[in-house]
Formats: sequence, structure tokens, C-alpha cells
Amino acid sequence: MQVCVLGAGVIGLTSAYYLAKKGFQVTVIDRQPGVALETSFANAGQISPGYSAPWAAPGIPFKAVKWLMQKHSPLRLSPEPEMKKLLWMAKMLGQCNGDDYNINKSRMMALAEYSRDQFIALRKEIGISYQDGQSGTLQLFRKDEQVEASEKDIKVLKALGVPHQVLSPEQIAQVEPGLAPVIDKFKGGLRLTGDETGDCYLFCQSLKEKCENLGVTFQFNSDIKSLDVQANKIKGVETQFGVQAFDKVLVCLGSYSKELLKACDIDIPVYPVKGYSLTIPISNEKYAPLSTVMDETYKVAVTRLGDRIRAAGTAELAGYNLDLPKSRTDTISHVVGDLFGQGCDLSLADYWTGLRPMTPDGTPVVGASGIDGLYLNTGHGTLGWTMSCGSGAVIADIIAGSKTEIDSEALSAKRYK
Repeated sequence: MQVCVLGAGVIGLTSAYYLAKKGFQVTVIDRQPGVALETSFANAGQISPGYSAPWAAPGIPFKAVKWLMQKHSPLRLSPEPEMKKLLWMAKMLGQCNGDDYNINKSRMMALAEYSRDQFIALRKEIGISYQDGQSGTLQLFRKDEQVEASEKDIKVLKALGVPHQVLSPEQIAQVEPGLAPVIDKFKGGLRLTGDETGDCYLFCQSLKEKCENLGVTFQFNSDIKSLDVQANKIKGVETQFGVQAFDKVLVCLGSYSKELLKACDIDIPVYPVKGYSLTIPISNEKYAPLSTVMDETYKVAVTRLGDRIRAAGTAELAGYNLDLPKSRTDTISHVVGDLFGQGCDLSLADYWTGLRPMTPDGTPVVGASGIDGLYLNTGHGTLGWTMSCGSGAVIADIIAGSKTEIDSEALSAKRYK
């Protein structure tokens, strides 16, 4: 059976791999000249099941107003009154209550934990390496109220059996010695010991080879024009080279999924939330991170990737704009300099920006579309790298008609109807 995967980012690649493992003949189509050249290219490097939580949480509307008034704000809003943005924000605000937060977080963590298990299995099965590390994620709290607020998340972690450690400033310095010179800036920390790190781009490069070994074919430099749907059944995909016939089609186009699907009368509430990152060589090992630290004040993650530091953060609602102004990268630079300034030279930093496909409730859309033979795997937001292997395995089971290993009903687009 011929299956077409649209998109060669980490979501598309993992989906293609698991589909090929099940015996499907898989073709991956992407407009870029290679894999992982958009949102998967330079993300934060975190594989963080323990940090999986929806942005829509109680108290977020009030926090958002405060953030917008800060110099180094984790949130930015473009001034244009774009209707898509306003509608998406309204839906997100509607999820900012305790009941919806608990439901959405449990869904996200179930998928993220399953995905982490798939990463482990994948390393054992095919020996894939991607500057991966298994030393956890450390949340850093600069304020007493952040420590107090973390108690709610700790209760959820305990209920779900997620391994974690509550740390004092002294214990933080033991886990991340590079923070010792600035340890007086922190009131405490929460370490998620089951989390991992890795270079998503390197992972995708390696997985492409594994996919090709399984017979997957790649069509790059191919602009996806439309889906060929007849009598509510998928027939194929149109690119600038014409229409190609496929038995099934899986859309993994991140933020660009929404526009393609609209022509088929499928409306998923996915909005592009712009993020920024920097990558910088380590100049002094003593003052560099060992794994990932998340500065909860600025919502910036700083990750060790081999001999480099990757830092990422900022959520900007600005449509499909991919400009890279210095004013938007200042917060990331500030955090890296504040935490690990003695371990790197910020003048050597490479900056990048990408569009993260966010749903209002934080949960991705994984499953059937309502059109026979057309499937979706998109809307992972900042957790695409974290959820990639799990999402790929789940959608492969769904397309194959197999029983999924986790509850997939909660991930389907039906929840928006």
C-alpha cells in the first residue's frame, strides 16, 4: 500500500520510519532540499516528557499581561489585528482553567512518556546517535512564588509516577556545577530525571538513512499545491510536477498543515507560534551546562549538545513571519550570559527562528481526518521533538488499523467538533 507523508521534519520522518517498519511503501514529500530544514532544524534540544504541560493554564492570562510589560519577555504579540491569531488566542484563553489544564496535561504527558520509551527502544534497535544525553531537565526558580507554584506540578508528577527531584540551590550547583558562580540567583529547582537531550537535526539526518534502508523514497524541492480528494476519499497529492496517486496520505506539515487542509473543509486550530534559538561553541567546560536547564522566569531552555550550547525560547504570535530581529533574540542572549556567561562567547552565537505549530489546548492532532485515507500528525507546539517518536508510532498503528499502545482517541481532531 502506497502511503505519502507530507513533510520531512522530525514528525514526518518518525512517521515514515514506523510506517515503513509495518511494511508500507512510503514516499516523503517536502519543499526543502533536505530533511529537518524548518522547525526541526535548531530547536531547544529537549526531549522533556516531565516538562510536558499546556501553555493554557490557570493564571496565564494575568501572567501574560505582566510578561508583555517586561523588557525580557517570554511572550510577544505582533500589533497587527490578525483574525486567525485573535480566534486562536480566544480558544486558548478558554482552556485556562483547572479542569481543562489537568485533562490536557495528562494527555500530553501520556504521549510524551510513550515517546520517550520509543526513543530508548530506537537507540537499542538501530543504534542511532544524535549527541543524545540522558541527564534530565532542571527547572530553575528565581522567585519564592515559583517554588510554591511548582507544588501543583509536583502533585501531577507524583500521580503519574514521573521521576523527579526537588532541589535546593546547593543541590542545583551539584547537579549543574557550571551554575555555581551564579547560584545565589536561585531559590530552588525541580529536576526531571527521566528527560533527555539531543540534536534534532542530527537525529533527522540519521533517521533519513534508516528510512531509505527500509525502502522509503524522498522527493525534495517539491511544493505541495493541494490534496486530490474525490467523493470524500484521498486520491493523491499535487505538486508542481503534477498529481501523484497514493492510497493514503499523512499530513505532517507543522504550522502549514492548517492552510492545506482548509481546502478540504478541515479546520484544525493550529497557529504558528514563533520561537528563537542560538547555538554557540563552548569555550570553558567548567562553566557550561551538562544537560538542559530551563529558566522559569524567562522561559528559556539552555541545553548542552556536544561541544555546543543551544538556547531557545520566546513565544511570538506574528503569523508566518520569519524575520530575525535582534530585539527578539535579546532575551535568549541575556539568559545564556546570565547563567553560563563564563562558558561561552556570545559574539560567536548563531541565531535562528522557526514556527511551532500550537493548538489551543497544547495537545497535538494525531489520527484520522474524517476524509477516507487522509491522516494528521501535527500541532505539537514546542514539544514536537519530545513527542515525535511516540506520535510516529501511534499514527503508524492507526493507519495500519492496529491497536495503539496509548489512548489515541484523545489526540484526534474530533475533540474540536
